[in-house]
Amino acid sequence: MSSIVIRFSIKVNQMSRMARREDAEVEWKPRTTLGMMVASGKINSMEQIFENGMRIQEAEIVKHLLPDVKTQVVSVDIVQKQTDAGELTRFNALVALGNETGWFGLGKGKASQMRNAIDKATNATYLNVIPVKLGCGSWECRCGQPHSVPFKVMGRGGSVTIELIPGPRGLGIVAGEHIKNLLKLAGLKDAWSRSYGSTSTMSSTAKAIFSALRNTFQTG
Repeated sequence: MSSIVIRFSIKVNQMSRMARREDAEVEWKPRTTLGMMVASGKINSMEQIFENGMRIQEAEIVKHLLPDVKTQVVSVDIVQKQTDAGELTRFNALVALGNETGWFGLGKGKASQMRNAIDKATNATYLNVIPVKLGCGSWECRCGQPHSVPFKVMGRGGSVTIELIPGPRGLGIVAGEHIKNLLKLAGLKDAWSRSYGSTSTMSSTAKAIFSALRNTFQTG
């Protein structure tokens, strides 16, 4: 059983790398007003887009303004349904995105092929990017550097609740491996975390993390 899981994980990673290579080879032709403004240089940062309340409708906008962004396949679930024509198999993919300096995204996609599901989820992730407010909210540190969250934040996703607490420099991220990887994508280096609910369900856990990171701006 473990060998099957390992082969499945390797296949997902290979598909993710292939998708990134193909995206790099395709020339971008803007289709929206915002895309044309970015391509022409009238808008040259993600901050300008969010300050003006603009909506991102092209994944290439984020790729152009955040060239160092990384994507990570969080989970790929197989859903099987019995129909009159036989057994129908579909894949649900969840992909996270971040540049490790204050930008984070999360998206999901469904398709009958795993590769297509990952592609859809990746594209949705680029359209669902949020800014993350980084700071030093720990009374033990007070260095003023953007290495943690500026204050305690909480997020919910399904049955899962995640609480992020500012930590001093050098602490690292005190969390499970999956949660730690997602927080690193957003740019956190030091933080305490508390989680409640069924955290083994990665889709709910990732949504809770997304909600908590979004609250760094909505709460502050």
